[in-house]
Amino acid sequence: MVIEELKDHQQLIQRVIDGQSRDIEMACKLMVSTLMNGNKVLLAGNGGSAADAQHIAAELSGRFVKERKALPGIALTVDTSALTSIANDYGYEHVFSRQVEALAQKDDLFIGISTSGNSQGILNALQTARAIGCKTLGLSGRNGGKMNGLCDLNIIVPSEVTARIQEIHILIGHILCKAVDDAF
Repeated sequence: MVIEELKDHQQLIQRVIDGQSRDIEMACKLMVSTLMNGNKVLLAGNGGSAADAQHIAAELSGRFVKERKALPGIALTVDTSALTSIANDYGYEHVFSRQVEALAQKDDLFIGISTSGNSQGILNALQTARAIGCKTLGLSGRNGGKMNGLCDLNIIVPSEVTARIQEIHILIGHILCKAVDDAF
């Protein structure tokens, strides 16, 4: 079982190398230019994708590998008072879009993470971010879902397996953070 899991992961990484390398490079440039211009990165996802959003935001405000100045990475998944009050008053599908409306400014970057590409809360947040004038980056899986039409760039992990998609999402997150480290 262990060898099969590792080989499955290895095969998916090769598919990502072959099919998404250029998009990942573009995402690195997008994130670096956003931060270089003094803007912030906001991230959101549900479940494991929420953990990925928090992980990437922490690498920005803390550090990834090298010592550098703290950078504005904000996970919209961590404020339980905001999440629960917005969910109670507006519905769960608005927990991220209301926070984007409150915190985002033109030229910020919103990163929406959804393994299906169809999480309604992420779709709503992407729409709100675009209306504000934010750049939008998606990390999705399967066929990219409805996120395809809402992202400036949607990196689609070519798998139907949620665990594999999430593994590649955090790998992409680390690549983004390495690009930031290199730039700062």
